[in-house]
Amino acid sequence: MRSSLATALPDGRALDYTRLRIMGIINATPDSFFSGSRAHGAEAAAEAAKRMAAEGADILDIGGESTRPGAEEVSAEEEKRRAAEAVSAIRQACPDILISVDTWRAATAAEAIARGADMVNDISALRFDPGLADVVRKADVPVILMHTAGTPRDMQQKASYTDVVREVLAHLAERVEYAVGAGIRRDRIIIDPGIGFGKLREHNIELLRRIDEFSALGLPVLVGASRKTFIGQTLGAGTPLPPEERLEGTLAVTAHCAAHKVQIVRVHDVRSNIRAARMTEALS
Repeated sequence: MRSSLATALPDGRALDYTRLRIMGIINATPDSFFSGSRAHGAEAAAEAAKRMAAEGADILDIGGESTRPGAEEVSAEEEKRRAAEAVSAIRQACPDILISVDTWRAATAAEAIARGADMVNDISALRFDPGLADVVRKADVPVILMHTAGTPRDMQQKASYTDVVREVLAHLAERVEYAVGAGIRRDRIIIDPGIGFGKLREHNIELLRRIDEFSALGLPVLVGASRKTFIGQTLGAGTPLPPEERLEGTLAVTAHCAAHKVQIVRVHDVRSNIRAARMTEALS
């Protein structure tokens, strides 16, 4: 049986996990690592959202700033503008879909929620902007707390662990307690081990092999591995495959997550990942 966990939403609904939930990625940025996820402008974001919704996405994750390794920060105003415009267009195009805003900035989150976003996806687990916890608390929306070492600019230089699973789990446990202490309801929290964020290939593989251990926190687990570098490194014969050639590896990760009762996967390719998940669930 799948998890009996559920994430409460502020409108009284609940996101249940009777099956693996699929979060589609829409990047309102010009420099995300996979060009297929980029949506230039509000109209393009709305079209991408309609396509993903038709393919069966449960959640759409909208980002206004790239967080790929080595990425430079954009200005707070530019990120807020990109995210807010995309969220507005998507909410109009897809009134019923759940929308997540991928940001660590309080101002961006607040504006996106005002425009119709239902949850916040924070790569810093409420560390980078001390005001974000208050925004989440006041809006009473779910928040995804992700592990990362350092910042996108320098995180790959900080990829050093003795036991990556134990250390990432301990960090997330601490951030969950911080969030609860800041007034965020525990049934609003989702955790993410941060595949690719301050981790080398072997760290990412180990996290996925031992993904069951993250259930110890009693919270929904999100995995975001879609088309990431470790897949290209694993499948390339000496030379990593480019992002455009990492779909099959992504589907293998999604099938693994479905078999291990992970609650959410964040992906670029909605239809193919849903099919991989549903077939795995039928066989489990």
